[in-house]
Amino acid sequence: MDPQTQFFPMLGRYPVSLDACGLPNRIVAIADIHGMSRHFDRLIDGVSAIEGFGDAAFYILGDLVDRGPDSRGVMDRTCDLLNRREGSRLVIGNHDLWFRRFLSAEMDEADYAHWLDQGGSETLSSYDVASIRDRLAAREHVLRVSPGHLELIEAAHPIIIAGDFAFVHAGIDPRRSVFEQTDHDCAWIRAPFLKHEGRLSHVIVHGHRPQKGGRPVVTENRISIDTAAVFGRVLTAALIDRVAGTIAFVSADERSAFPNSAIPLDRGFGTVLDRFPPR
Repeated sequence: MDPQTQFFPMLGRYPVSLDACGLPNRIVAIADIHGMSRHFDRLIDGVSAIEGFGDAAFYILGDLVDRGPDSRGVMDRTCDLLNRREGSRLVIGNHDLWFRRFLSAEMDEADYAHWLDQGGSETLSSYDVASIRDRLAAREHVLRVSPGHLELIEAAHPIIIAGDFAFVHAGIDPRRSVFEQTDHDCAWIRAPFLKHEGRLSHVIVHGHRPQKGGRPVVTENRISIDTAAVFGRVLTAALIDRVAGTIAFVSADERSAFPNSAIPLDRGFGTVLDRFPPR
């Protein structure tokens, strides 16, 4: 098993190596798009125009759907991006897990009602579902108009280990090795990960917790890139250049992309930016 690149499918705590090829030299990580397709378009265009990132691999760190107006468009763009950009990958988020359960007919009526309240109704509206009251008819409609979307989510990974970095939606349980994480923690964990102080074996790049100030936050062990696009802020990408050993941040609203900077949160151990300075 190649220690540099590990891709884990949805098999609980059992790691499986899906790809032992070389790592991309440049990685663009984006999290928590939540149906904000215009932000996503502007961000992709803005990053692609940066020297050296025109062919970078994209790691999309989950929560493609729910709450925003165009989840279907975000799913379509992600399919296209993964097909066009060699080495690109999708990590699954908790909202994507809900959507997968819906499309796989694993939801009962109570679960369905809860998902609708958490942004699922906006997702179904983006697929032009005539009535969200009929769960089975809504599912059949989505599968008919976008047959590849369930396959996209089913192919997503809980976590990607890539060199010095681990890419995940919510975070990891710091008590366990990155190679022994559960699917639930990868998609849902909050306090045990966010409050953990001290370096970890890998720098964790993640979303899940919105940074309402519109800037990513960097500590000694993580890079938090959910900048609350669906709550009126911006969508952010972390640009990791393994050749130069640098990290940069680009954000976008629905009109344009622009450089951004991280908020360094030094808890007595320095920050990741001490090791990987801004580009």
